[in-house]
Amino acid sequence: MNLSVEMRVPGGRPLQGMFMAVPPRYDLINRLITWGRDDGWRRRAARECLSSGPERVLDLCCGTGKLGMKVAGIAGDRVQTVAIDYSLPMLKLAVAQARGASRGDRLSFIDGDAAALPFPDACFDCVGISFAFRNLTYRNPLTVRYLTEVVRILRPGGRFVIVESSQPALWPVRRLFHLYLRGLVFRLGHLLSGNRGAYRYLAESAARFYTPDELRQLLISSGFRQSHSRPLMFGTVGLHVAVK
Repeated sequence: MNLSVEMRVPGGRPLQGMFMAVPPRYDLINRLITWGRDDGWRRRAARECLSSGPERVLDLCCGTGKLGMKVAGIAGDRVQTVAIDYSLPMLKLAVAQARGASRGDRLSFIDGDAAALPFPDACFDCVGISFAFRNLTYRNPLTVRYLTEVVRILRPGGRFVIVESSQPALWPVRRLFHLYLRGLVFRLGHLLSGNRGAYRYLAESAARFYTPDELRQLLISSGFRQSHSRPLMFGTVGLHVAVK
């Protein structure tokens, strides 16, 4: 397992400063605000990444590396797993956590920018992203550039697997979900992290994010030939798969 971080020049990007200021309780807060379900959702995403028998998988905007470690843990030596993020503090947490886990010998971490991915064309069979797609696409001026890069590095027939907050189809559930985000999630995240802005952003971006149909249209317009989604947790979370 390659646990060193390969340094790249990240460049200034929207939200970068917020994700450089990583609280020590980052993973704990995620576990609390999802009622402990985030681990299972990432496991489902990891299995989806591996369902087509890929040789190379990228964990995009990996944060503390949870999705990449799950892919590597399930696949073992048969799949080369790479995890990339532009927050060096996040990557240091990922490396520290990966050292204590058995993940085979084909997991590497790279400090790099999703707007200029340091990989050649058509070099990955699958790109996965867990709870960071919203950061690339919610009112982000670089959305088109990010998605163009994902399409570029995927091989023909390659898959983009996204697990992300979503909009429940039923209005009462959607209303309760938004109240939960703006009430408990924002307040708990702020209290435990001390970072008011980060958890205000999380609550508002999740509450205003795409519906599954809107996300599908975004992916198709970005160059994917097909896309489908599966609702999780009453539709508050979605598992989306797009094919190049």
